[in-house]
Amino acid sequence: MSLTTDFIAELIRAANGPGQLTHYEISRLLDRSIDTIRDMREQTGAEGAHHARDVLIDLRISSERARDLSAEEVKDALVDAADVIRTLKMLLERTL
Repeated sequence: MSLTTDFIAELIRAANGPGQLTHYEISRLLDRSIDTIRDMREQTGAEGAHHARDVLIDLRISSERARDLSAEEVKDALVDAADVIRTLKMLLERTL
């Protein structure tokens, strides 16, 4: 799971310096987050547990609008992604 931990750290570092990222880098990080969350949900069996305001929807919209996001919106999206991945990582570690 060290790749997951490394990715969480990458998201947090990016969130701490959103002005240093290109729009492409922001979009790419958010897309990787979406893929990671989907894969981890599948592993935990949580893929069917979708909420009305699912974080994947918000991340997809942020990825598509990366060029128009403020630094604060970028930070919020990256931190949200890191939070969800960290939570899923803890769930997976408990089941192993």
